[in-house]
Amino acid sequence: MTDEWRGWREAAQAALYGDEGFYRSPLRSPEGPAGHFRTSVHASPLFAAAVARLLTGTAWELGTGTVALVDVGAGRGELLTGVLAALAALPERPDVTAYAVEVAARPPGLDPRIEWCAEPPAGVTGLLFANEWLDNVPAEVAEADADGVPRYVQVRTSDGAERLGDAVSGADAAWLERWWPLTAPGERAEIGRTRDAAWARAVGSLAAGLAVAVDYAHVRGARPPFGTLTGFRGGREVRPVPDGSCDLTSHVALDACAAAAGHAGAELTDQRTALRRLGVGGDRPPIGLATTDPAGYVTALAAAGEAAELTARGGLGDFAWLLHRVGPVRPVRPVLPDRG
Repeated sequence: MTDEWRGWREAAQAALYGDEGFYRSPLRSPEGPAGHFRTSVHASPLFAAAVARLLTGTAWELGTGTVALVDVGAGRGELLTGVLAALAALPERPDVTAYAVEVAARPPGLDPRIEWCAEPPAGVTGLLFANEWLDNVPAEVAEADADGVPRYVQVRTSDGAERLGDAVSGADAAWLERWWPLTAPGERAEIGRTRDAAWARAVGSLAAGLAVAVDYAHVRGARPPFGTLTGFRGGREVRPVPDGSCDLTSHVALDACAAAAGHAGAELTDQRTALRRLGVGGDRPPIGLATTDPAGYVTALAAAGEAAELTARGGLGDFAWLLHRVGPVRPVRPVLPDRG
Protein backbone atom coordinates (compact mmCIF):
# COMPACT_ATOMS: atom_id res chain seq x y z
CA MET A 1 0.00 0.00 0.00
CA THR A 2 1.21 3.50 -0.84
CA ASP A 3 0.19 7.07 -0.10
CA GLU A 4 -0.52 7.92 -3.73
CA TRP A 5 -3.84 9.46 -4.68
CA ARG A 6 -6.00 7.32 -6.95
CA GLY A 7 -9.61 6.67 -7.83
CA TRP A 8 -11.77 4.64 -5.48
CA ARG A 9 -12.12 1.72 -7.91
CA GLU A 10 -8.38 1.16 -8.19
CA ALA A 11 -7.80 1.77 -4.49
CA ALA A 12 -10.56 -0.61 -3.40
CA GLN A 13 -9.44 -3.30 -5.86
CA ALA A 14 -5.99 -3.37 -4.28
CA ALA A 15 -7.31 -3.07 -0.71
CA LEU A 16 -9.80 -5.92 -1.07
CA TYR A 17 -8.29 -8.26 -3.63
CA GLY A 18 -4.56 -7.54 -3.80
CA ASP A 19 -2.05 -10.07 -2.48
CA GLU A 20 -2.29 -8.53 1.01
CA GLY A 21 -5.90 -7.43 0.56
CA PHE A 22 -8.75 -7.82 2.99
CA TYR A 23 -10.29 -10.83 1.23
CA ARG A 24 -7.05 -12.59 0.32
CA SER A 25 -4.86 -12.27 3.39
CA PRO A 26 -5.46 -14.97 6.03
CA LEU A 27 -3.74 -12.68 8.55
CA ARG A 28 -6.05 -9.72 7.95
CA SER A 29 -9.25 -11.76 7.84
CA PRO A 30 -8.69 -15.30 9.20
CA GLU A 31 -12.42 -15.90 9.80
CA GLY A 32 -13.42 -14.71 6.36
CA PRO A 33 -16.27 -12.26 5.83
CA ALA A 34 -18.25 -13.78 8.71
CA GLY A 35 -15.72 -12.31 11.14
CA HIS A 36 -16.58 -8.77 10.05
CA PHE A 37 -20.23 -8.58 9.03
CA ARG A 38 -23.32 -10.73 9.45
CA THR A 39 -25.29 -11.76 6.39
CA SER A 40 -28.54 -13.68 6.03
CA VAL A 41 -26.45 -16.83 5.58
CA HIS A 42 -25.03 -16.42 9.06
CA ALA A 43 -28.32 -15.30 10.63
CA SER A 44 -30.21 -18.57 10.21
CA PRO A 45 -30.10 -21.95 8.46
CA LEU A 46 -33.57 -21.06 7.19
CA PHE A 47 -31.88 -18.95 4.51
CA ALA A 48 -29.91 -21.88 3.12
CA ALA A 49 -33.04 -24.03 3.29
CA ALA A 50 -34.89 -21.43 1.21
CA VAL A 51 -32.08 -21.45 -1.37
CA ALA A 52 -32.31 -25.26 -1.44
CA ARG A 53 -36.01 -24.98 -2.26
CA LEU A 54 -35.23 -22.38 -4.93
CA LEU A 55 -32.67 -24.75 -6.46
CA THR A 56 -35.15 -27.62 -6.42
CA GLY A 57 -37.77 -25.42 -8.07
CA THR A 58 -35.26 -24.34 -10.71
CA ALA A 59 -34.49 -27.97 -11.51
CA TRP A 60 -38.22 -28.61 -11.91
CA GLU A 61 -38.62 -25.61 -14.22
CA LEU A 62 -35.70 -26.85 -16.30
CA GLY A 63 -37.11 -30.36 -16.41
CA THR A 64 -33.88 -31.93 -15.19
CA GLY A 65 -32.74 -33.96 -12.21
CA THR A 66 -29.15 -32.70 -12.39
CA VAL A 67 -28.25 -29.05 -11.75
CA ALA A 68 -25.36 -26.83 -10.76
CA LEU A 69 -25.39 -24.50 -7.76
CA VAL A 70 -22.89 -21.66 -8.18
CA ASP A 71 -22.27 -19.49 -5.10
CA VAL A 72 -20.51 -16.28 -6.19
CA GLY A 73 -18.62 -14.60 -3.37
CA ALA A 74 -18.78 -17.79 -1.34
CA GLY A 75 -16.82 -16.63 1.72
CA ARG A 76 -15.82 -19.81 3.48
CA GLY A 77 -18.53 -21.92 1.82
CA GLU A 78 -21.15 -21.39 4.52
CA LEU A 79 -24.11 -21.08 2.15
CA LEU A 80 -23.20 -24.12 0.06
CA THR A 81 -22.64 -26.18 3.18
CA GLY A 82 -26.06 -25.19 4.47
CA VAL A 83 -27.81 -25.83 1.15
CA LEU A 84 -26.31 -29.32 0.81
CA ALA A 85 -27.45 -30.12 4.33
CA ALA A 86 -30.95 -28.82 3.63
CA LEU A 87 -31.18 -30.80 0.39
CA ALA A 88 -30.34 -34.00 2.24
CA ALA A 89 -33.52 -33.55 4.27
CA LEU A 90 -35.79 -33.23 1.23
CA PRO A 91 -37.62 -36.35 0.04
CA GLU A 92 -37.19 -35.37 -3.62
CA ARG A 93 -34.07 -33.50 -4.60
CA PRO A 94 -31.92 -33.03 -7.69
CA ASP A 95 -28.36 -34.21 -8.08
CA VAL A 96 -26.23 -31.11 -7.46
CA THR A 97 -22.76 -30.03 -8.47
CA ALA A 98 -21.77 -27.23 -6.10
CA TYR A 99 -19.28 -24.51 -7.07
CA ALA A 100 -17.83 -21.94 -4.65
CA VAL A 101 -16.55 -18.87 -6.50
CA GLU A 102 -14.10 -16.97 -4.28
CA VAL A 103 -10.73 -15.21 -4.49
CA ALA A 104 -9.52 -16.52 -1.12
CA ALA A 105 -7.96 -19.95 -0.74
CA ARG A 106 -10.16 -22.98 -0.13
CA PRO A 107 -10.76 -23.34 3.62
CA PRO A 108 -9.61 -26.56 5.28
CA GLY A 109 -12.26 -29.14 6.07
CA LEU A 110 -14.75 -27.93 3.46
CA ASP A 111 -17.15 -30.56 2.11
CA PRO A 112 -15.26 -32.30 -0.73
CA ARG A 113 -18.40 -32.17 -2.89
CA ILE A 114 -17.88 -28.39 -3.23
CA GLU A 115 -15.65 -27.36 -6.11
CA TRP A 116 -13.57 -24.23 -5.40
CA CYS A 117 -12.93 -21.84 -8.30
CA ALA A 118 -11.93 -18.25 -9.01
CA GLU A 119 -14.58 -17.63 -11.71
CA PRO A 120 -18.10 -18.93 -12.33
CA PRO A 121 -17.96 -22.08 -14.45
CA ALA A 122 -19.11 -21.50 -18.02
CA GLY A 123 -22.11 -23.17 -19.62
CA VAL A 124 -23.68 -24.77 -16.54
CA THR A 125 -27.40 -25.31 -15.99
CA GLY A 126 -28.99 -24.51 -12.66
CA LEU A 127 -28.88 -21.75 -10.04
CA LEU A 128 -26.26 -19.03 -9.69
CA PHE A 129 -26.60 -17.24 -6.35
CA ALA A 130 -24.64 -14.10 -5.42
CA ASN A 131 -25.35 -13.01 -1.85
CA GLU A 132 -23.71 -9.67 -0.98
CA TRP A 133 -21.20 -9.97 -3.81
CA LEU A 134 -21.89 -7.02 -6.08
CA ASP A 135 -21.53 -4.52 -3.23
CA ASN A 136 -17.88 -5.60 -3.00
CA VAL A 137 -17.18 -5.09 -6.72
CA PRO A 138 -15.10 -1.88 -6.65
CA ALA A 139 -16.63 1.16 -8.30
CA GLU A 140 -15.52 4.69 -9.07
CA VAL A 141 -16.98 7.40 -6.85
CA ALA A 142 -18.10 10.72 -8.30
CA GLU A 143 -18.99 14.00 -6.60
CA ALA A 144 -20.47 17.18 -8.04
CA ASP A 145 -18.15 20.16 -7.51
CA ALA A 146 -19.20 23.71 -6.60
CA ASP A 147 -20.33 24.25 -10.20
CA GLY A 148 -22.32 21.03 -10.29
CA VAL A 149 -19.77 19.24 -12.51
CA PRO A 150 -19.35 15.54 -11.57
CA ARG A 151 -15.72 14.78 -10.79
CA TYR A 152 -13.95 11.57 -9.83
CA VAL A 153 -13.22 11.30 -6.12
CA GLN A 154 -9.61 10.41 -5.39
CA VAL A 155 -8.57 8.77 -2.13
CA ARG A 156 -5.31 8.46 -0.21
CA THR A 157 -4.57 4.89 0.78
CA SER A 158 -3.00 5.54 4.17
CA ASP A 159 -5.83 7.45 5.82
CA GLY A 160 -8.82 7.57 3.47
CA ALA A 161 -8.53 11.32 2.86
CA GLU A 162 -10.31 12.43 -0.31
CA ARG A 163 -10.04 15.12 -2.96
CA LEU A 164 -11.76 15.82 -6.27
CA GLY A 165 -9.98 14.87 -9.48
CA ASP A 166 -10.81 15.16 -13.16
CA ALA A 167 -14.31 15.63 -14.50
CA VAL A 168 -16.16 12.36 -15.12
CA SER A 169 -16.06 11.57 -18.83
CA GLY A 170 -16.82 8.97 -21.47
CA ALA A 171 -18.80 5.86 -20.55
CA ASP A 172 -18.78 6.81 -16.85
CA ALA A 173 -20.43 10.14 -17.64
CA ALA A 174 -23.03 8.41 -19.81
CA TRP A 175 -23.77 5.95 -16.99
CA LEU A 176 -24.29 8.77 -14.50
CA GLU A 177 -26.58 10.63 -16.86
CA ARG A 178 -28.73 7.56 -17.41
CA TRP A 179 -28.74 5.94 -13.99
CA TRP A 180 -27.64 8.40 -11.29
CA PRO A 181 -27.65 12.09 -12.34
CA LEU A 182 -25.88 14.43 -9.93
CA THR A 183 -27.79 17.70 -9.79
CA ALA A 184 -26.39 19.72 -6.89
CA PRO A 185 -22.91 20.51 -5.49
CA GLY A 186 -21.76 17.88 -2.99
CA GLU A 187 -23.97 15.09 -4.28
CA ARG A 188 -22.14 11.78 -4.71
CA ALA A 189 -22.62 8.56 -6.62
CA GLU A 190 -20.96 5.19 -7.00
CA ILE A 191 -20.60 4.61 -10.74
CA GLY A 192 -21.95 1.11 -11.25
CA ARG A 193 -20.46 0.17 -14.62
CA THR A 194 -18.13 -2.41 -13.05
CA ARG A 195 -21.05 -4.00 -11.20
CA ASP A 196 -23.15 -4.03 -14.39
CA ALA A 197 -20.36 -5.80 -16.27
CA ALA A 198 -19.76 -8.28 -13.45
CA TRP A 199 -23.45 -9.19 -13.27
CA ALA A 200 -23.77 -9.52 -17.05
CA ARG A 201 -20.80 -11.94 -17.04
CA ALA A 202 -22.31 -13.95 -14.19
CA VAL A 203 -25.68 -14.25 -15.92
CA GLY A 204 -23.92 -15.08 -19.17
CA SER A 205 -22.11 -18.00 -17.55
CA LEU A 206 -25.41 -19.92 -17.31
CA ALA A 207 -26.58 -22.00 -20.23
CA ALA A 208 -30.01 -22.09 -18.63
CA GLY A 209 -31.48 -21.56 -15.20
CA LEU A 210 -31.77 -18.76 -12.69
CA ALA A 211 -29.25 -16.14 -11.55
CA VAL A 212 -29.98 -14.31 -8.29
CA ALA A 213 -28.19 -11.28 -6.83
CA VAL A 214 -29.03 -10.34 -3.24
CA ASP A 215 -27.75 -7.02 -1.93
CA TYR A 216 -28.60 -3.73 -0.30
CA ALA A 217 -29.65 -1.76 -3.34
CA HIS A 218 -31.46 1.25 -4.78
CA VAL A 219 -33.16 2.19 -8.04
CA ARG A 220 -33.29 5.31 -10.18
CA GLY A 221 -35.60 7.87 -8.63
CA ALA A 222 -34.61 6.79 -5.11
CA ARG A 223 -30.81 7.04 -5.10
CA PRO A 224 -29.09 8.14 -1.87
CA PRO A 225 -27.92 11.72 -2.49
CA PHE A 226 -24.49 11.26 -0.96
CA GLY A 227 -23.72 7.65 -1.90
CA THR A 228 -23.30 4.72 0.48
CA LEU A 229 -19.58 3.89 0.53
CA THR A 230 -18.54 2.62 3.96
CA GLY A 231 -16.29 0.11 5.74
CA PHE A 232 -16.78 -2.83 8.12
CA ARG A 233 -14.35 -4.46 10.48
CA GLY A 234 -14.94 -6.81 13.40
CA GLY A 235 -18.70 -6.54 13.12
CA ARG A 236 -18.77 -2.75 13.25
CA GLU A 237 -19.15 -0.04 10.64
CA VAL A 238 -15.96 1.99 10.26
CA ARG A 239 -14.64 4.80 8.11
CA PRO A 240 -13.72 3.46 4.65
CA VAL A 241 -9.93 3.47 4.37
CA PRO A 242 -8.46 1.48 1.44
CA ASP A 243 -5.44 0.11 3.31
CA GLY A 244 -6.58 -3.53 3.42
CA SER A 245 -7.71 -3.38 7.04
CA CYS A 246 -11.48 -3.36 6.45
CA ASP A 247 -14.24 -4.38 4.09
CA LEU A 248 -15.24 -1.68 1.58
CA THR A 249 -18.82 -1.77 0.42
CA SER A 250 -21.53 0.34 -1.19
CA HIS A 251 -25.13 -0.35 -2.15
CA VAL A 252 -25.85 -1.53 -5.69
CA ALA A 253 -27.86 0.05 -8.51
CA LEU A 254 -29.53 -3.26 -9.30
CA ASP A 255 -31.82 -1.77 -11.96
CA ALA A 256 -28.71 -0.85 -13.95
CA CYS A 257 -27.32 -4.37 -13.44
CA ALA A 258 -30.57 -5.83 -14.74
CA ALA A 259 -30.41 -3.69 -17.86
CA ALA A 260 -26.80 -4.70 -18.50
CA ALA A 261 -27.77 -8.38 -18.48
CA GLY A 262 -30.98 -7.82 -20.47
CA HIS A 263 -34.40 -7.08 -18.98
CA ALA A 264 -36.09 -10.18 -20.40
CA GLY A 265 -36.89 -12.57 -17.57
CA ALA A 266 -35.69 -10.15 -14.87
CA GLU A 267 -37.55 -9.49 -11.64
CA LEU A 268 -36.60 -7.15 -8.81
CA THR A 269 -38.19 -7.65 -5.41
CA ASP A 270 -37.25 -7.46 -1.74
CA GLN A 271 -36.01 -10.27 0.50
CA ARG A 272 -39.18 -10.22 2.58
CA THR A 273 -41.26 -11.06 -0.49
CA ALA A 274 -38.76 -13.51 -1.98
CA LEU A 275 -38.37 -15.54 1.21
CA ARG A 276 -42.10 -15.63 1.86
CA ARG A 277 -42.51 -17.21 -1.58
CA LEU A 278 -39.96 -19.81 -0.48
CA GLY A 279 -41.80 -20.64 2.73
CA VAL A 280 -39.98 -18.40 5.22
CA GLY A 281 -42.82 -16.51 6.88
CA GLY A 282 -42.02 -15.66 10.48
CA ASP A 283 -45.52 -16.46 11.80
CA ARG A 284 -45.61 -17.60 15.43
CA PRO A 285 -46.76 -21.20 16.03
CA PRO A 286 -50.25 -21.67 17.55
CA ILE A 287 -50.15 -21.31 21.33
CA GLY A 288 -52.03 -24.59 21.72
CA LEU A 289 -48.92 -26.40 20.47
CA ALA A 290 -47.20 -25.44 23.72
CA THR A 291 -49.56 -27.82 25.53
CA THR A 292 -49.72 -30.67 23.05
CA ASP A 293 -46.05 -30.61 21.98
CA PRO A 294 -43.92 -28.35 24.20
CA ALA A 295 -40.62 -29.29 22.52
CA GLY A 296 -42.10 -28.78 19.06
CA TYR A 297 -43.51 -25.42 20.15
CA VAL A 298 -40.09 -24.22 21.34
CA THR A 299 -38.47 -25.34 18.09
CA ALA A 300 -41.16 -23.67 15.99
CA LEU A 301 -40.96 -20.48 18.07
CA ALA A 302 -37.19 -20.28 17.54
CA ALA A 303 -37.63 -20.79 13.80
CA ALA A 304 -40.27 -18.07 13.71
CA GLY A 305 -37.87 -15.68 15.39
CA GLU A 306 -35.15 -16.44 12.87
CA ALA A 307 -37.60 -16.07 9.99
CA ALA A 308 -38.76 -12.74 11.39
CA GLU A 309 -35.16 -11.48 11.42
CA LEU A 310 -34.59 -12.58 7.81
CA THR A 311 -37.72 -10.77 6.63
CA ALA A 312 -37.75 -7.75 8.96
CA ARG A 313 -38.44 -4.31 7.53
CA GLY A 314 -35.56 -1.97 8.28
CA GLY A 315 -33.20 -4.96 8.41
CA LEU A 316 -32.43 -8.06 6.38
CA GLY A 317 -35.89 -8.04 4.82
CA ASP A 318 -34.96 -4.86 2.96
CA PHE A 319 -32.28 -6.58 0.89
CA ALA A 320 -33.13 -6.51 -2.81
CA TRP A 321 -33.32 -9.70 -4.87
CA LEU A 322 -32.65 -9.51 -8.60
CA LEU A 323 -33.81 -12.74 -10.23
CA HIS A 324 -32.70 -13.30 -13.81
CA ARG A 325 -34.00 -16.31 -15.71
CA VAL A 326 -31.91 -17.64 -18.56
CA GLY A 327 -32.84 -19.97 -21.40
CA PRO A 328 -35.77 -22.36 -21.73
CA VAL A 329 -37.40 -21.99 -18.33
CA ARG A 330 -40.91 -21.02 -17.26
CA PRO A 331 -41.34 -17.36 -18.26
CA VAL A 332 -42.02 -14.67 -15.69
CA ARG A 333 -43.41 -11.18 -16.15
CA PRO A 334 -40.52 -8.68 -16.57
CA VAL A 335 -40.89 -5.92 -14.00
CA LEU A 336 -37.88 -3.78 -14.87
CA PRO A 337 -38.79 -1.51 -17.79
CA ASP A 338 -35.94 0.55 -19.22
CA ARG A 339 -36.26 4.02 -17.73
CA GLY A 340 -33.23 5.30 -19.59
